[in-house]
Amino acid sequence: MDFALTEDQILLQEQMDKAAAKLSPLARVRQHAAGDSAFAEDVWAALTELGVPGILVAAQFGGLGMGLLDAALISEIFGRYTVPVPFFGAVVAAPIAIAAAGSPDQQADLLPQIAAGKLRIAVALSEMLAGARAGSGVQCRAGKLYGSSYFAVDVAGARMILVGDASGGLHLVDIGAPGLTVSPITTVDTTHSVAALSFDGVQKRALEGASVAVGKRIAAALRVVAAADLLGTGTRMMEMAVEYAKVRRQFGRPIGSFQAVKHLCVDMAAELEPGRALVWYAAHAQDAGLADAETASLHAKAYLADAARIAARNSIEVHGGIGITDELGLHYWFKRATFGGQVFGGPVRLRELAAAELEIARPSATLF
Repeated sequence: MDFALTEDQILLQEQMDKAAAKLSPLARVRQHAAGDSAFAEDVWAALTELGVPGILVAAQFGGLGMGLLDAALISEIFGRYTVPVPFFGAVVAAPIAIAAAGSPDQQADLLPQIAAGKLRIAVALSEMLAGARAGSGVQCRAGKLYGSSYFAVDVAGARMILVGDASGGLHLVDIGAPGLTVSPITTVDTTHSVAALSFDGVQKRALEGASVAVGKRIAAALRVVAAADLLGTGTRMMEMAVEYAKVRRQFGRPIGSFQAVKHLCVDMAAELEPGRALVWYAAHAQDAGLADAETASLHAKAYLADAARIAARNSIEVHGGIGITDELGLHYWFKRATFGGQVFGGPVRLRELAAAELEIARPSATLF
């Protein structure tokens, strides 16, 4: 089987690369990191004109009706340019959840707003995906939400939050709902907004069609696009290191001619490139409804978390002292890779989940 991107997908990624290079240059990332606003309104508005918010929204609701592989290709570009806009919740999790579990009225009301970029929905599913931290967890009692979610993502600029409860239910909560306390969290990565949520009898709108299958689909989709973001982040750090090795000279010649530096650069390429196939397959498996779709998403996210970390470390080693300075800006990619490696589950947890899935699916065997 010859598995490759279609001409339309190649064109999509090329056009998005050009747009992101213009909308999110290093100067804009610096401005965002130093600014008072956690939401880059201008970048989001420009991406809305390109139709990005509606990529996973069906055409009947005003979206582009594309697949998760297309979303992953865009996510890779966003990682490449550290684009500071919400994507995980607003563009991926919310449309999938509402389309799969929302009522016809909820779909007709919310999906067109999402596709138009007017409604951004944060995602508070950390306990379902990454495991509950001590004291965290949301319960639904008498139609209201109680408890806490310690790591909601894409909160800045959001009007609603997609919340998962301890029993697997999915709910939509208005960002200003009585009883809801939103406490912003400062993380290593300034291009993503994170908050801790506290629920004390919060009114919500349940997605009545929520099920284990829907929850797994959302989780897998988030892992895939997070893995794609890591792929873009790691690839950009590798490219910066290679370019620097060509122009930085020591002892009268480019440092790229030294065997140790060559090995650092080759190691980055060798680690990252297999991840591309993993991401493509994991996204395709979701779009095609393949039996191993969930396991593929776990492997893709776990692998890219490690590969991007290696790329970050090696890239800084190639650059030497300047690699940790704000003048170069490499630290923005380093921090994004650090954040991306842990969001929605770190590599150790994801491999444990993958092992559990395989153990369930595989009949017991007797060793010789």
